[in-house]
Order: sequence, then C-alpha cells, then structure tokens
Amino acid sequence: MAIKITDECINCGACEPECPNTAIYEGGREWAWADGTQLSEYKSEDGSLRSAKELQPPVSNEFYYIVSGKCTECTGFHEEPQCAAVCPVDCCVPDPDHVETKEVLMARKAYLHNEELQA
Repeated sequence: MAIKITDECINCGACEPECPNTAIYEGGREWAWADGTQLSEYKSEDGSLRSAKELQPPVSNEFYYIVSGKCTECTGFHEEPQCAAVCPVDCCVPDPDHVETKEVLMARKAYLHNEELQA
C-alpha cells in the first residue's frame, strides 16, 4: 500500500528528502517520473509511451503530497516508510486506495531504479 499525506500536514518538509524514490513533492510543485529514478519513459494511462521527464500536475496545491505510483513504502530500502518515521505530526499514513503486496512494491522499486528482480 502506498503512503499518503493527510491534510494535517504542516508543510515542514521533513519527509521529502527521506524518500528513496523522490515520490514526495511540495504542494503546488509539478513532478516527473524521472525524478530520482532511472526511468527515461513511462506508459501513460492511454497506453502510449511518454518521456519520463514530462512534467505532471501537482497532486495537491495545499500541502506536501506523495505520488502513489512512485511510492514503494521504502520496501527494499528500509524496514519502514521513512516519511512516516520522520513526520512530526504523523500525517504520513497508509493509503487505503492503494493497497499492494510486498512483491508489487519490490517490482515497482526494480522498475523505477532499472534493477533486476531478485528471486
């Protein structure tokens, strides 16, 4: 399951540098799949291949946000999501709309960082 940032966020920014996938952005800031990853292209919702450097609209304009498609809950990097570990107001919580297995999260990590999956 991806992590999300709730509206209790105080915009302190403690979470952003902790993300190994660069999936956390300041409110109002555009993001790209290439940020902090090895991706050069990605498959868009219509199935076409697009440049991973193409800027995407912000998920939130008010507070920090996590791009769920880049979140691996720090699987393969740390024992727990680092955003949640450093958040002073506990607003980095599991996102019930994006429930995923450890296998899916490891596959996402491998995809984002151009790694082969370990059996």
